[in-house]
Amino acid sequence: MQRDILINWSPQDTRVAVVENGAVQELHMERTLERGLVGNIYLGKVSRVLPGMQSAFIDIGLERAAFLHVADVWQRHENGELPPRKSEPQLPIEKQVFEGQSLMVQVIKDPIGTKGARLSTQVSVAGRLLVFLPQDDHVGVSQKIPFDERNALRTRLTALVGDKASGGGGGFILRTNGEDASDAELAEDIAYLRKTWAGIREAAQRLPAASLLHQDLNLLQRVLRDLVDEQTATVRIDSREQFALLQAFGAEYMPKAAAKLQLYRGERPIFDLFGIDEEIARALGRRVELKSGGYLIVDQTEALTTIDVNTGGYVGARNFDETIFKTNLEAAGAIARQLRLRNLGGIVVVDFIDMLRADHQEAVLAEFGKQLARDRVKTVVGGFSPLGLVEMTRKRTRESLAHMLCEPCPTCHGVGEVKTARTVCYDILREVLREARQFNPKEFRVIAAPKVVEMFLDEESQHLAGLSDFIGKPISLQAESAMGPDQYDIVLM
Repeated sequence: MQRDILINWSPQDTRVAVVENGAVQELHMERTLERGLVGNIYLGKVSRVLPGMQSAFIDIGLERAAFLHVADVWQRHENGELPPRKSEPQLPIEKQVFEGQSLMVQVIKDPIGTKGARLSTQVSVAGRLLVFLPQDDHVGVSQKIPFDERNALRTRLTALVGDKASGGGGGFILRTNGEDASDAELAEDIAYLRKTWAGIREAAQRLPAASLLHQDLNLLQRVLRDLVDEQTATVRIDSREQFALLQAFGAEYMPKAAAKLQLYRGERPIFDLFGIDEEIARALGRRVELKSGGYLIVDQTEALTTIDVNTGGYVGARNFDETIFKTNLEAAGAIARQLRLRNLGGIVVVDFIDMLRADHQEAVLAEFGKQLARDRVKTVVGGFSPLGLVEMTRKRTRESLAHMLCEPCPTCHGVGEVKTARTVCYDILREVLREARQFNPKEFRVIAAPKVVEMFLDEESQHLAGLSDFIGKPISLQAESAMGPDQYDIVLM
């Protein structure tokens, strides 16, 4: 499987597309004025402790206070400095933090919607090959590295880290791209991370509360650190200036990834190569067409995302059961791809087409799990419920594509529907009658959208005239094109 990474840079934003075999699989965007906060380390100030929610609000200098839950508070054990497992009992948050206290915290989730950023007091600093856990003494290896190689790698890393007596210590986790690293490269990364941590600690002692202590890499740099692997063939970028900066950064920290960098010199915009702008536009719509003729309906709400699978015009199989099975199999791959493209997180409920055979259900669930295994973000999938639904969760760390690029419609306020012209007409008739019982004007003037006025002059003219006779007052109409389809005003003349 060949993977290419395309980077479109402009002064206002950076857009990254991960393309596999000609199809876009992932989209990443970062705007200069709206840069993500995940990974940033702050010196926060506790503004409020909520024992009932076992959480606290922390001021880190943002518009909204950030949120710290008791499960994300690092605790020091008596027998060492290992943080407690989530299954172990936690001390109540009111016994760990207090109002006015200064805390070093790290953002683990960006602000989403009306919610502030989510924080953790267990700090980690990511390097090229390793992740440094300064409050910990644990040495670990990425779960993506084969099991039979982990013990040898852990032994090597433990020897390089050393202990506190020799000026070493601290916790380290070997990243996947550090599997083939030499001892010299690992030692260099260890030194870099410890130096970075020393700078963070120094800043924490010098700066006031609600200050930024450490900022994570920008999207261009994270491409080399997180997205480039052995399957990546090229990383193409369309900015000469950023290409030079990225080359210099990569040569110092990630030489293998930097070797795959290419400057795109084509006349066509780089995203036109694989129709990525069109793919972004489709990822903002509700309907997703399948090659077989079936389709998906994706609805994103505040609480969860629902995905409905339909056969559409697909009638290619020999019988109805096979048609449903083939559609669901294709949908499993398409859904996994849409989750990545749209960056949908939280609870996701998938309504596959009902299948009578248990082996068909097992095959679809296996295919769905296989496709989700390609996701860089953690996913957990349950089986088919008694109602035939598949429930899953996908870790949410940043805004979805739709929330990043769009805002609720000012007319329907995000509902997706508006009242019909006839419904608005009847609302107006009831409102005029209500006003006539309270006031005694010479005339009622109705100001509404042109479509509503047209309805009153045509199909609803009899009801309007009847109301005018009943209240004994004339009712005039005025069309206002600036009004929404379900907006109106009644003026007493």
